[in-house]
Amino acid sequence: MKVSIIFTHFLLLLLPLASSLSSPFSDGFLHLRSFSPPRDNSLPPQQQLQVTQPLPSDLLTPACYVSLLSHSFGQTIGEPPVDVEYSSPETCPSPSSWSNIVLEMNATCIGEQYDRIAGVWLDGVEILRTSTPEPTPDGIFWSVRKDVTRYSSLFARSNISISVMLENVFNDVYTGVFHVNLTLLVYTESAVKSPSIGDWFKKLGFGSGVSDGSDGNWLAWDQKPADLIVPVSDNGDLGFWFRIGNESVVGSRSVEIPKNARKIVLELYVSAHGDDEFWYSNPPDFYILTNNLTTKRGNGAFREVFVRIDGNLVASEIPFPVIFTGGINPLFWEPVVAIGAFDLPSYDFDLTPFLGLLLDGKNHSFQLGVGRAIDFWLVDANLHVWLDKGSEVVEAGAALHHPPRFGESWEWKLDGLDGEFEVEAERSSHSSGWVACSCGNVTTRVVRKIKFKNKIKFKGNGTYKSVKQHVKLKTEVTLKSSSSSDADDNDGVISKRTLKRKYPLTVIIDTQPGAAADTYLMRTNVSHALNEKSSFGRLSWTSYNRQRSGGWMAVKDHSVLSGAAHTHQSFSSRNQSTCYTRQVEAADAELLTDVSTSVCPSILHELLDKYLFLGW
Repeated sequence: MKVSIIFTHFLLLLLPLASSLSSPFSDGFLHLRSFSPPRDNSLPPQQQLQVTQPLPSDLLTPACYVSLLSHSFGQTIGEPPVDVEYSSPETCPSPSSWSNIVLEMNATCIGEQYDRIAGVWLDGVEILRTSTPEPTPDGIFWSVRKDVTRYSSLFARSNISISVMLENVFNDVYTGVFHVNLTLLVYTESAVKSPSIGDWFKKLGFGSGVSDGSDGNWLAWDQKPADLIVPVSDNGDLGFWFRIGNESVVGSRSVEIPKNARKIVLELYVSAHGDDEFWYSNPPDFYILTNNLTTKRGNGAFREVFVRIDGNLVASEIPFPVIFTGGINPLFWEPVVAIGAFDLPSYDFDLTPFLGLLLDGKNHSFQLGVGRAIDFWLVDANLHVWLDKGSEVVEAGAALHHPPRFGESWEWKLDGLDGEFEVEAERSSHSSGWVACSCGNVTTRVVRKIKFKNKIKFKGNGTYKSVKQHVKLKTEVTLKSSSSSDADDNDGVISKRTLKRKYPLTVIIDTQPGAAADTYLMRTNVSHALNEKSSFGRLSWTSYNRQRSGGWMAVKDHSVLSGAAHTHQSFSSRNQSTCYTRQVEAADAELLTDVSTSVCPSILHELLDKYLFLGW
């Protein structure tokens, strides 16, 4: 760090100062529809869609539908969430027979409007984080379906609240109002129509006949929805998420863990906004200072969301870089939105090894923050707690805990507005702890590894920018029957779960002067993917989700006047019994191709598996 400070001061003495620069920085834009050719009024409103894995319940018939909320979000900036009362529906079968629960959000919008972030909470527990597409004067509609079976214990309760937060601006310029309807779909075992899918999910422990682990069914131990879910969130006055403005700001909540808890998993929700929405493209501060730039989008291109218990770091995550529909080039995301934009991913951390510290009947502080953050991030979490119903008190202890180790390196070259900035980081952690309950004595061992690499290049006097980022994460959770050994061999192993994720990202922005003095032309390319591979005993699942987009746009301030864009997306997934692939092509706001199949391309999947997860 001393070298970088001396180098920065030296450059400040030698280089001329630029007055302003906006083009190399990723930004959020509004597709200004008044400049677009008129649309055929005889056509219906256009559907916006997200390509993702079909839900297991898509082939089932719901046992009941429950309308949860219907609300129009107009001028809602600075307003609290919309709350409605929820009770376990009397019109549905008993919760003990529920096999799957789906939350469905249907929404419409007409007019001019930026994309907006939204959250849905049940009794303060976040169950969906989503964002909106940018509407058109002719209107758009979209639907989000999310399996929320893991929140079953909450949906079985009564006299609690559902809260929806969607901050929007409504005036003479931004005329779009978001009309939102939430519906709950409940499924039971009798609703299963496909034997293969039904058997698959029974193997994973879902359904009314799930064991609590006392019969030796350790698959059920890991897969049964939690008995108790506790929010780690704000008070809800302005949403239940914590707003993180810099790395010194930490969202905190004190929680008392029941003394008969046998397993605990923290589920993290996170999204980046404001000056950090495109954190992966932010240059170091010394680049901004050296060139006398006015942008606040700095602090480098590395961010890490962290979890602390009583001030001690226990977990961290580099989040998947979700691109909202106004991001980089909004023409890319019409009508197919970017990966995760309608259903932002959450991240699980198995904290069972720390139960030895938590089962003392005292309150413990769970803290969330973002390393290197600038204004602003929205972060909250849920604690999923499994209880030992066979005893009132569970004994637990820490067998081993290696605090997360962190390595980081920076390299840079700077020549005025041109330069290269590269950062690499690695994080590894290892913890284990034993739990003695009525089910037996079990040791949980958690090993996590993170690898991060980001390289930013400026060329053409700062008018050309490229970002290349690679993130690899691996989590391994092992359950062993012996509490006395933490060896790496397979002695006493009850089950082992492995999750691998890779998300590469490439962004290219080339900015040139526009036809008018106050406009500029941007040529943009984006390539990104979210690839996952998980295994649980003899069961495995792989998923490959990739998007490639290219095009140009004429821009004035933050408004897109015209342009052209093309997006191709390829999705494929596979487990022991089913396959699914989908190819989508869109250009200039029209869906050209949308083809899906359930035929298993075995050779292709084997090649993808070897290539995409090479090195793990």
